[in-house]
Amino acid sequence: MATVPAPHAPLPDRLCEQARLSRDARFDGLFFTAVTSTRIYCRPVCPAPSPKPENVRYYASAAAAEAAGFRPCLRCRPELAPGNDSWQRGDHVIARALKLMEQGALEDDSLEDMAQRLGVGARQLRRVFVERLGAPPISVHTTRRLLFAKQLLTETELPVTDVALASGFRSLRRFNAAFQQANRMPPRELRRHPAKAAEGGLVLRLGYRPPYDFEAILSFLRTRSLPGVEQVDEHSYARVFGPADAPGWLRLSAWPGGEHALKLELQCPQPARMLGVVSKLRRMFDLDADPQAIGAVMRAGGVLKPLHQRRPGLRLPGGWDGFEIAVRAILGQQVSVAAARTLATRIVHRWGTPVSGIAAPGLERLFPGPEILVDVDLREVGLTSARANTVDGVARALLDGRIDFRSEQPLDAFVASWVELAGIGEWTAHYMAMRALSHPDAFPAADLILRRVAAGDGAELSTRALTALAEDWRPWRAYAVMHLWRAATDAAEHAKAKGKSA
Repeated sequence: MATVPAPHAPLPDRLCEQARLSRDARFDGLFFTAVTSTRIYCRPVCPAPSPKPENVRYYASAAAAEAAGFRPCLRCRPELAPGNDSWQRGDHVIARALKLMEQGALEDDSLEDMAQRLGVGARQLRRVFVERLGAPPISVHTTRRLLFAKQLLTETELPVTDVALASGFRSLRRFNAAFQQANRMPPRELRRHPAKAAEGGLVLRLGYRPPYDFEAILSFLRTRSLPGVEQVDEHSYARVFGPADAPGWLRLSAWPGGEHALKLELQCPQPARMLGVVSKLRRMFDLDADPQAIGAVMRAGGVLKPLHQRRPGLRLPGGWDGFEIAVRAILGQQVSVAAARTLATRIVHRWGTPVSGIAAPGLERLFPGPEILVDVDLREVGLTSARANTVDGVARALLDGRIDFRSEQPLDAFVASWVELAGIGEWTAHYMAMRALSHPDAFPAADLILRRVAAGDGAELSTRALTALAEDWRPWRAYAVMHLWRAATDAAEHAKAKGKSA
């Protein structure tokens, strides 16, 4: 097993200084600038006049700046900064802990409980967080919730009580106290000039670090979209989500004016689920990726270098739901994307849960969960007996807890548990890790297209040869997959266009 690289140490002050003075958007969210004379901390892209160098301090995270007594800037709004992908993904303990925190681990369990799930001691976990992020886990968790609350208070007309629920606070009193301590003002103070309510829902800004190839990620999702569940065109992604008795819908598009952000239109009837929806979308659209770190590996040479030069903003498209991705992966075994999509669409129309009251026309069904598909005969919609049995086996294994999509589990452990199921090989397990877990190092090495494109002008590579070649692409092998797949798509489209013009 390859050694899992630890997240990088905080950026050196010299580099932070250069990025701050040039307002370099590539560093947005990778560090925060604090000013001792104002006791305010900012993003490196803050448009405010530069402070005196002797008054500047740099912090690895917003939580570290707040722990040092600084409050978030009202002008550049640190809540809009993308997350730091170096901490959030991979198999190191900080990434696994942050994934658990996103799922609400510290809302229901103690730090000791979370540390036990990670296989480390609570003191060790606290020490690693302070060493790398500049703040203990509880502070990181609280800052994340308060920054989301600040965004909701600034950009929406949600009642303060709903904002508290949406940001993970179960007590309005505790929310008010925590917000006052972090921002030196009560929540209602930000409501002097509330944002205009959007028709049918909320509008939120989801930032990213450039370059970001939104067109490419939409193209990938568009060829796999399921009518009734999703709508994907050249400019946006829309989806309905559950539960069936209180369904919501969302639409993502580019933020107007060329800003480094996506525009989220969201209708979420249950405020307590809102932060989870936003976190899921950030993962699904890979908004926290660090293009510089990924590009350093992709540009190192070989077949990936020209592909990365062509599309430096290519990202890793995730999926909305683990079981949905698993079913799609099984349907896609050794068949075309179009054929797999046809079968998945039949499953949705036959067993998907109808929903009503959705303001977006055409979004009308939820993808059926394992509790629904476990007792149906999928051969009715054209699946072979082998594929139907595999889907049934996966549904049963999920329901009885033999397998799961826990995002904190290491890649090797995830793959090992899934390949024990009949009909699930390493290609399927790694594909699911790419799409359902958004694991940056997942690598379905047996994929025929990968073996052909990675060979360049030479003979098709064997799975073993491709696996060996890809060692140099760690810990970003999943991004190499996207570049190779996109190269194959571009080549096919070029050949098709050339044939039409001949």
